[in-house]
Amino acid sequence: MDGAPSVGEPRADLGRTLCIITGASRGLGRSLAMVLAPRLRAGSHLVLVARCAQRLRDVEGQVRGAALPAGGGLRLSRVEVDLGGEEGLQQVLGAASGSQELDGAPERLLLINNAGSLGDVTKFVVDFTKPSEVTDYLALNFTSSMCLTASLLKAFPKRENFHRVVVNISSLCAIQPFKSWSLYCSGKAAREMMFRVLAAEEPDVRVLNYAPGPLDTDMQKQARSGTADPELRQTFETMHQEGQLIDCEDSARKLVNILLRDEFQSGAHIDYYDQ
Repeated sequence: MDGAPSVGEPRADLGRTLCIITGASRGLGRSLAMVLAPRLRAGSHLVLVARCAQRLRDVEGQVRGAALPAGGGLRLSRVEVDLGGEEGLQQVLGAASGSQELDGAPERLLLINNAGSLGDVTKFVVDFTKPSEVTDYLALNFTSSMCLTASLLKAFPKRENFHRVVVNISSLCAIQPFKSWSLYCSGKAAREMMFRVLAAEEPDVRVLNYAPGPLDTDMQKQARSGTADPELRQTFETMHQEGQLIDCEDSARKLVNILLRDEFQSGAHIDYYDQ
């Protein structure tokens, strides 16, 4: 590909990339689209995936209006789907396969598994007596990311000079229990372990579990108002009042810089505060 950067310095861009971002309509996903677009070389394909059609159209417009690669040439695709079902998975694969029609094959596959939900934080573990509540949550927050990742890696197999990178947007909740957040913690822990297994099984795939920190998002607002555990709810309220929440664009830039440096151990868990 291009010349390697000096030791300790990030490369200037990610090359000609097929980049898929799930949960791209708001929060961290939206910020990642905005931060990544200028780092994709002309001839790249950015696929934005989310459930909310209007928000996704807004993000697409914002990305088109942002600073794009020199000479332009960034293809944008918008996929409005619910990833909890197989139909949504197939639509994402269909959009990604369009990259084969571009001039020159992509040099890199970058999948960012960001889509997810908080789940019902008004309940404790002993309150989840209906299996459907748990299975429906896991369908979106675990199963979809596993199947999408597997499908894309099969659709874009290993070949010479082709770099495959998979990012799981993780959380402190993947490694630490939060009272009344059993669904969220369990989903994040399962996803993280699955991606660690992927890193062990596929040494040519670069895998990163990135915990973006406590972001100032709608999900955080839901946490402040709905968390059943009073101590945890007060912690989030204090963080909000004292300005301790992280701006999504700051965290997105941190992740993109980690990817540009490409020094992490595959399968590693890296928190926003670690670097």
